[in-house]
Amino acid sequence: MILFTFYFLLFFITFAPKKRMTITEIQNTIIEDFSFLESWEDRYEYMIDLGKSLPLIDPQYKTDSYLIKGCQSQVWLHADNEGDIIHFTADSDAIITKGIIAILIKALSGQKAADILAADMSFIDKIGLKEHLSPTRANGLVSMIEQMKLYAKAITLKNN
Repeated sequence: MILFTFYFLLFFITFAPKKRMTITEIQNTIIEDFSFLESWEDRYEYMIDLGKSLPLIDPQYKTDSYLIKGCQSQVWLHADNEGDIIHFTADSDAIITKGIIAILIKALSGQKAADILAADMSFIDKIGLKEHLSPTRANGLVSMIEQMKLYAKAITLKNN
């Protein structure tokens, strides 16, 4: 009986439909990840690693049309949608900036457009990111969030 229970649980864990995490759940995970890192040097290293793990953006989207205005560094952002679900890809010429956009993509990609539009992005303050960025990088962060929400709004309008 124990063996049967084990195999049933293994089957269930492997093949059960996966519930998509909400934006808030993902943000809480990011907050928790940052809380384990003791120094801002460690946090920057973590952001750099997140940036390195970003899926490559298709080179056709590394043009001025996809460049986020208001960033100190160059940041290209593209959004694809499957119905109301948005998937973001991005790249940057600066490693810290690439890490910042990676955090935003981790929180918002794979979510419904309406949820992205309604998302409370205060988790950025909770991890202390804004206070550890230069004013121009902090403005770039705001521009990245605005652009992601603008994509969500455009996709919502297109689908209605």
